[in-house]
Amino acid sequence: MADWSRGHGAVDDMLDAENKLLADNLALKVSRLKSLAYEIDKEAEEQNSYLDGMGSNFLSATGLLTGSVKRFSTMIRSGRENRKILCYVSVGLVLVFFLFYYLVSRVQT
Repeated sequence: MADWSRGHGAVDDMLDAENKLLADNLALKVSRLKSLAYEIDKEAEEQNSYLDGMGSNFLSATGLLTGSVKRFSTMIRSGRENRKILCYVSVGLVLVFFLFYYLVSRVQT
């Protein structure tokens, strides 16, 4: 009878070496995916904290605008002198806006 087990040792060693190489490559890819997942998680936490901060900033801005609108409404409902002052302030603000617009356009060109 022929001895078939003699030739299988070299093939088994070659297959084991190939399996080890593939396992090492797989382990490397898994570690890359793990680090990538960790970075994504860290970035998501940073973005969530940034968005939470923006929410509180918007709430404070809403409070400021609400107070300004109430004061503005009170000024309009009051006497004639306040209306004159309001008109002067409004015209002044429009002029300042156009002045800044002109200055910015001059600086950019």
